[in-house]
Amino acid sequence: MTRRRIALTLLLTAATTVIAAIPAQAAPRHVRAEDREVVFTVEDTRTYGTLHVPAHRIGQRLPAALLLPGSGPTDRNGDQPPVLTPHTLAKLATALDEDKIITLRFDKYGSGKTGLGAYTEHPENIDYPAFVRQAAAAYTLLLRQPETDRRALSVIGHSEGALTALMLANEVRPRPAGLALLQPQALRLLDVVALQLHDQIAKATQAGQFTPEQQRAIDTAIDRAIVDLRARRPVDTTDLPAPIVQLFQAFQGTNRRFIESDDAVYPPDVARRLRAGTRVLLTCGTNDPQVPCATTDALTEALHKAHTTGPGRVVLQGIDHNLRDAAHPDLLAADALSALRAFTSRWRHAG
Repeated sequence: MTRRRIALTLLLTAATTVIAAIPAQAAPRHVRAEDREVVFTVEDTRTYGTLHVPAHRIGQRLPAALLLPGSGPTDRNGDQPPVLTPHTLAKLATALDEDKIITLRFDKYGSGKTGLGAYTEHPENIDYPAFVRQAAAAYTLLLRQPETDRRALSVIGHSEGALTALMLANEVRPRPAGLALLQPQALRLLDVVALQLHDQIAKATQAGQFTPEQQRAIDTAIDRAIVDLRARRPVDTTDLPAPIVQLFQAFQGTNRRFIESDDAVYPPDVARRLRAGTRVLLTCGTNDPQVPCATTDALTEALHKAHTTGPGRVVLQGIDHNLRDAAHPDLLAADALSALRAFTSRWRHAG
């Protein structure tokens, strides 16, 4: 009897030893990268966007960036389909994913799934500050994500979106740690319009569409139209080609409130109010007729006077408004990506 008990005891001990030798299955320690469709409401408008969270360790906090699009009905990807589809913001999100940076991009008023929202019945009531408030709501959403490192939150704006980034930085709390101003609107809006129109007329003259005399008359008429708009007088369209006449008519119609409120902002004045120590990147491309590098001189000086930190202005050789070079029109240019990574390096290395 005693032998049987001893044998049984040995058997149970052996069984227990075998079971203990099998390790428990380890809980997953990493989360895969994912796109999340997000919806947030601002001033009775449901705004739709894409939150991209890179692959990361469970519990890890990541740097994050709000991406802001350029002018017109530009959607979360940086497109105005079906005609203009450079995918600028979508490509930026992909590049930032490689550096483990969360991104949020959204369909602003007049674009994508958001549309005009609360302004659908009265589009003439929308003004530029409405877009800044919409961006501020997106910033708050990004700030509150459980994966976001609140100390490493930046705003990356393209073209008009860069001006919105500047405006936002002075209004939201906590303030962003950094701003990337990519091919920024660096002058008052109507000054940018005049510059672009003069450039187009010059090129048309070179192509033989206008004589030098006609070019001078058109240029004078453009400048006169800008003065009329700012004085809130009917625009004198004498000597203007039909497409430019239509543009100024639109400026006096549904778009008037937006044009006036955007044109009232001088970007260098906004930059001078930035918090000292804010990390700033400003890019301009030598092949960008929409934002020639010379137009960013006053903004660059204002950033210096505000005591912002580098990288500062980076001139991108041979790069166009959508951050591409002629040899690789479907990709973001390597020099643009290098400038962006120099900007984000502080937070990437801190993680």
